[in-house]
Amino acid sequence: MLEGLKIIEMATYVAAPAAGGMLRDWGADVIKIEPIAGCPMRKFFEGTKSTLEIVGNPIFGLDNRGKKGMTINTSDARGADIVRELIKEADVFLTNVRPTSLENAKLDYKSLMNINKKLIYCSLSGYGLEGEERDRPGFDIAAFWSRSGMAHLTQRKGEIPLPLRTASGDHITAISTVSGILAAVYERQRTGKGKVVESSLLRTGIYSIGTDMALQLRFGRVPSTKNRDQQINPIANFFKTKDNRWICLSPRAGGDWDFPKVARALKKEEWLEDENFNTHHSRRVNSTEFVSAMDEAFNLLTLEEWGERLDKEDLIWAPVQNLSEVSKDEQVLSTGAFVEIEDPECDEKYRSLASPVKFHDTDDGPKGPAPKLGEHNSEILSGIGFTKEEIQEMIKEGIIGKEV
Repeated sequence: MLEGLKIIEMATYVAAPAAGGMLRDWGADVIKIEPIAGCPMRKFFEGTKSTLEIVGNPIFGLDNRGKKGMTINTSDARGADIVRELIKEADVFLTNVRPTSLENAKLDYKSLMNINKKLIYCSLSGYGLEGEERDRPGFDIAAFWSRSGMAHLTQRKGEIPLPLRTASGDHITAISTVSGILAAVYERQRTGKGKVVESSLLRTGIYSIGTDMALQLRFGRVPSTKNRDQQINPIANFFKTKDNRWICLSPRAGGDWDFPKVARALKKEEWLEDENFNTHHSRRVNSTEFVSAMDEAFNLLTLEEWGERLDKEDLIWAPVQNLSEVSKDEQVLSTGAFVEIEDPECDEKYRSLASPVKFHDTDDGPKGPAPKLGEHNSEILSGIGFTKEEIQEMIKEGIIGKEV
């Protein structure tokens, strides 16, 4: 779909490379520029390979598959010159390098858009391009999760904040970044002009809790995350089954709409006449007693048995699954959530994640393996006019890295 869209990605770690990875899956040409030492995610398993038999790097492969790889020392003016040369024919420049570092190398948006008026310059950072903290480093657990208010919002009273799983905020931010880039591409078709696209872990994190944040902005307060027996709507909860599985139950419209269905599924029709349980207000007032009664009921049957009953009443529910179960879930497989990818370190393909959107009648899957470190240095540099001798000289002088 994006065939012919040329992207220069100068980024490390996860969020920006994940955005470039999605665009590459959808057909864009992506050149990945790394420091000569390489992106740190290439060494994610470095500390464990001595104790575990690990072959391949599924984390790096997920976000960088199909790209062409270069290693350039952009702190050297001659290295930055190479990037500027590439920018002349590029559609998009995607980076998560700190703003001041880019300005020092003359790779900031003013400098590059002067070279290419049609360039879409996308900055993905922790805290944005403006403000006193624009150069503050920010991983997703810091900027997306903690600074945004999300960690506090999910923290139950008396408990410590929960950690964020590896790179989950990065991948959400990558989705918002791709949306911004493609909106700018669409606008450029009408105007012929480039655009600065700015995304950040912080702003995406805040938007991710938008419902609660909207309440805070309008009313100056928001309900805290409560324990199971203190929920505002105690039907909206997690319940354990006879076979020690957890079910997530999520009723519509405050619970009163679905309460008769819940009572029928649990064979507790008498609750419909019980003044302690039969309205949203009464269930909230008697939340501890109601949740205890729900727990007793759910403990009588297995997950499979409850699934049949809840489905019969057309209730919204889901099993709480571990990742091994997710990987085998027939409905997950039917969405096309997984694909096979190549890995330079492996003889065979292995399963990984597809991008989050499925396009019908389209090749929207991986376009090859992640590049080896500096794999395409010579190919790309030759394509913009450098001779073999000049390339070798730049390797000697530390302007570009050796091809691995």
